[in-house]
Amino acid sequence: MNIRKNIQLIKANLSKNICLVIVSKKQSNNNIIEAYNAGQKIFGENKVQELIKKKEELPNDIKWHMIGHLQTNKVKFIAPFIDMIHSVDSLKLINEIDKRAEQNNRIINCLLQVHISKEKTKFGFDIDKIEETIEETLKFKNINIRGLMAMASNTSDKNKITKEFSLINNLFKKIQNKNINLLSIGMSSDYLLAIQNGSNMVRLGSSIFGKRK
Repeated sequence: MNIRKNIQLIKANLSKNICLVIVSKKQSNNNIIEAYNAGQKIFGENKVQELIKKKEELPNDIKWHMIGHLQTNKVKFIAPFIDMIHSVDSLKLINEIDKRAEQNNRIINCLLQVHISKEKTKFGFDIDKIEETIEETLKFKNINIRGLMAMASNTSDKNKITKEFSLINNLFKKIQNKNINLLSIGMSSDYLLAIQNGSNMVRLGSSIFGKRK
C-alpha cells in the first residue's frame, strides 16, 4: 500500500474544482500523517470520540469533517473546531449546531444530508423537504448551509446508483447559488459515477488506504 501514490493517482484524475475528503475512520495516525505529508489537509471521520482523539494528536492545520450520523448530544464536543458537518439530517440537529456554534463564537459550515436510496439504514431529509429546510435555516446566524450530501444504495447496480445521483444533482442545480455550491456525493466504490453526476466533493477511504481488514 502506497498512500502517497494512491493520492497522487486519484488527484490526477480529479479536476481542480473537486474537493477530496479522505475518510480516515479506523486509520492509524501514521497512515493519516502519510496522507497529510502527501499534501492532504481535509479528513473525514464518522465517530465523535475517534474524531476528538485524532484532533488532539494530529497537526493543527488539518480540517476535520464530520461525515457520519451525528447525535445532538455529541455536537458540543466538536463545535469548537469542526470545519464542516456533512450529515445534517434534521431541524433538531440544525438548532443544536447553531446553539453550540454561537457558544463557541463560530459559524459552522454544514451540508444537508438527503435520503436518495431506499435503504432504511441511511439517514437524511426527504428530497422534497430540502427547499423548505433551507428557508428554515435562514433564521439561524451561526450555521452556514453550503450544499448537499448523500449516499447511494450499497449495490453493484450502476444504473441504480446513477439514477440516485442524478436525482440529487437535479435538486442541487435547482437550489445552487453563490453560497450553496457543494455537492458531496461519491465514495471509493462510486465516485466516478458521482463526478459524472455533478459531484464536486468526494469522500474516499479504501481507494487511499486499501480495504479495511
